[in-house]
Amino acid sequence: MCDTMVALPPVTLSGSVMFAKNSDRERNEGQPFAAFPRATHAAGSRLRCTYIDIPQVAETNATLLSRPFWCWGAEIGANEHGVVIGNEAMVATIAPGVEKKLIGMDLVRLGLERAATAAEAIEVITSLLEAHGQGGPCGHLHEHFYDNGFIIADRREAFVLETIGTFWAVERVSGFRALSNAFSIGRGAIRRAGGGLLEHARAAGFCTSLEDLDFAQNYLSLERDAISQGRARCSRATEILGRHAPRLTPAHLMAALRDHGAAAEADPRWHPAHLQGRSICMHAGEGLRRSQSTASLVSELRGDGRVLHWVTASAAPCLSIFKPVLPGLVVPAEAARAGDSYDAASLWWRHEMLHRAAERGDYAAVIADFAPQRDALEADSRARIEAVLAAPAAEQQSVMDACWAEAAALAARVTASLPAMPDADAAHAGSWRELDRRAGLPLVCEAA
Repeated sequence: MCDTMVALPPVTLSGSVMFAKNSDRERNEGQPFAAFPRATHAAGSRLRCTYIDIPQVAETNATLLSRPFWCWGAEIGANEHGVVIGNEAMVATIAPGVEKKLIGMDLVRLGLERAATAAEAIEVITSLLEAHGQGGPCGHLHEHFYDNGFIIADRREAFVLETIGTFWAVERVSGFRALSNAFSIGRGAIRRAGGGLLEHARAAGFCTSLEDLDFAQNYLSLERDAISQGRARCSRATEILGRHAPRLTPAHLMAALRDHGAAAEADPRWHPAHLQGRSICMHAGEGLRRSQSTASLVSELRGDGRVLHWVTASAAPCLSIFKPVLPGLVVPAEAARAGDSYDAASLWWRHEMLHRAAERGDYAAVIADFAPQRDALEADSRARIEAVLAAPAAEQQSVMDACWAEAAALAARVTASLPAMPDADAAHAGSWRELDRRAGLPLVCEAA
């Protein structure tokens, strides 16, 4: 389960385009965040994606990618031209493909590597979709097959792209828009479509033209949406963004990614074990709630071409610190390490010691102590980065490194100060215990 948002002028305070996404994956599915350089490729060369080979292009863009450790593609990312893309798992009334082809995360990375604008990324993704199709397993420990939706943006415009097999439909965004794990493009909103969608919809009696096709109503699996609650989460994200428009800031998008729903807002003693269904800041638990928010990104794409990204490089944005990344600078090596077992040199896994202690113990006490320090540090980081946006790269790198170091120090202090805590909820804690054991995680605060 994932949630993606975008806001365009005039609803943003700075007049920038703003983008945000939580990537929701399985609990031990570490997600490295790393930079990949621009590259040239020999004529006729092939590219190995997660499951299949496709023709490589002559030149690929520099990218910043947050991706599950096991796959070639990415859940969220950006490129040197200021294009940002996030994908969403979608389940239609038509069964998803099980044959190994391109997967949605491959398409995110391919769009970023090959496009200089959001509109070009639409062309890249849809042409590859029609040429190679999509399908194959997309889970870590659990088998998972799905189609994909995307929000794609640059500093001028943004689009929603929703797909089923080779079918695709595009909506151009105005104002602000959210997308979760449910088809959302309604009647009259389709700007373009292809891959055989219109032909299929006409044959099924859904429409006579694109103008009267309600893509969401006709293709959304209501059975699956009852589990994923994609429409409910999309509605919640839209409500939160609407509270602050037309003065949306990156801090508002960070807060939206940390949202646990209306019930949590009203309950200072809220615990992830109390979560009913799904939330934007997703916490895994017993039963079918296997996924959690494993990485988060907020991007500000300014009209003058400057770009500023904020990443957690860790799970649970409520318990994470957004850290600045400027394109072209060096991302800390510890952010690029994450597998499915504990690694003390991995930022993602070190953070799990804090995250999982709070999940199993007194979450309310942990967040009450941590959140004010987190918010103050993020505000300070925003001011410091803003002050060096026009400075030489070396000065920018120094400030960026300092922000990351201070975030790591705060997380380490909070983790080290955690008291021994009994399990707040036996069933919820039990749903984590076996996965903690599999990962070899040295928990720091278990009660004797």
